[in-house]
Amino acid sequence: MAAVPRGGAPKTLGAARGGAARPAAAEGPRGGGGPPGRGPAGGRLRRVPQLLDRPMTSYYLIFSSCALLIAFGLTMVLSSSMVDSYTETGSVYSLFQKQVVAASVGLPLMLIASHLPLKVFRAIGYPAMLVSVALLVLTVFKGEAYNSGAVRWLEIGGITVQASEPAKLAFVLWGASVLARKEELKELKEWRQLLFPLMPGCGVLVLLVLLGTDLGTTMVLLAIFLAMLWVVGAPGRLFVGMFGLVATLVAIMIAVEPFRIARVTSFLDPEADPTGSGFQVLHGLYALGTGGLFGVGIGGSREKWGFLPHPESDFIFAIIGEEFGLVGTLVVVGLFGVLGYAGLRVASRTRDPFARLAATSLTVWIVLQALVNIGTVIGLLPVTGIPLPLVSAGGSSLIPTLFGIGVLLALAKTEPKARRALAARGPGRVQRALSWLGLDAAQGGPRPAGASQAHTPAAGDPRRTKEHAQVQARRNRRR
Repeated sequence: MAAVPRGGAPKTLGAARGGAARPAAAEGPRGGGGPPGRGPAGGRLRRVPQLLDRPMTSYYLIFSSCALLIAFGLTMVLSSSMVDSYTETGSVYSLFQKQVVAASVGLPLMLIASHLPLKVFRAIGYPAMLVSVALLVLTVFKGEAYNSGAVRWLEIGGITVQASEPAKLAFVLWGASVLARKEELKELKEWRQLLFPLMPGCGVLVLLVLLGTDLGTTMVLLAIFLAMLWVVGAPGRLFVGMFGLVATLVAIMIAVEPFRIARVTSFLDPEADPTGSGFQVLHGLYALGTGGLFGVGIGGSREKWGFLPHPESDFIFAIIGEEFGLVGTLVVVGLFGVLGYAGLRVASRTRDPFARLAATSLTVWIVLQALVNIGTVIGLLPVTGIPLPLVSAGGSSLIPTLFGIGVLLALAKTEPKARRALAARGPGRVQRALSWLGLDAAQGGPRPAGASQAHTPAAGDPRRTKEHAQVQARRNRRR
């Protein structure tokens, strides 16, 4: 007979172990037979919230989703560019080799950025903004047109650079630094403080990008601007007004350029001009339709044989759908979803104003650009000509995006639980190397309120004092 605790019902075995109370007879034999959710699979599902609550969950979600997108992107660049590369250079690996070189530059930058303190990112925001403006000015006067009249490319020392891509990263770091400083000084009390100098800085970049007729990058910059206003808590009327201004500006930009009007009309009815403005959209849909559920297999795309323009860059998502089917496209969308969730998770958990602004802006930049690219390929949006982040070919896009991911990884370490876990672990090899240069994240960067108390043992607690001394001794030995 079960023992009855005071004032309660019989206490079952499950309740005694801290689990949900259930009758003992309901338990089936081990490995199956029980109710749904009670077996091994149900146990794993119940552990998901615990896994997501670990200190470094955001960091590992960002890193793993980025690594998978990079690996998948390199594979698809090779597959989608083989025909064009062989036609132009006689080697099927020419464009793929360029992408590998870009990844070889971007990945170390990402690793280094992930170990830098926040004060470094705040310091490089202003010079990065100035360099971006200078490159965009050079593009206006010496840039090269690309296909439909868009002047985006600048040749420097034999290397072709799309100056608008690093401008996105520069605007994120500069804008986050400006607003964070104003928030720390308690100056964000009037709408003028919210908009100046953020809006003029965004306006300069947008104007220079528009002179190169790059509508896609303009939309991303304006989205970053709106995201920053939202994070700092802009009043509803101001936010709605800025949103309406952005929408009006985009409409004007579409109306003044004939090729943009053609893109909009082809988006609404691509079959009206199947050999002209609707050609790329239709062949992108043909590729997706051919792939079916599981695709025709890697390397088996037919559209990349001179039918679909830019299969390795703007329309690489169509080749993914053709070779890997609906399953492959959902995997890519899911990875960007994980990246977006982790980035917003960092922004919601960190206490530093710069980290909150930068994490939100970086997430909006990467995820929104991915959504616009995917929406273009599946026919939900007009053709904008922006690449799929981390996947499409192009070093000008890949390297700044990887550095931005590195910044996001560094921001993930500013979560309170992550700070405590990393402090207990001690500095790693990269941190020790950076400490020789005076860039050790453990020694620099602002701490959130209460962080010092979290790492300092309480007075009169000999156990915590001993643990603190042991941690400090391990750090000194490693240095």
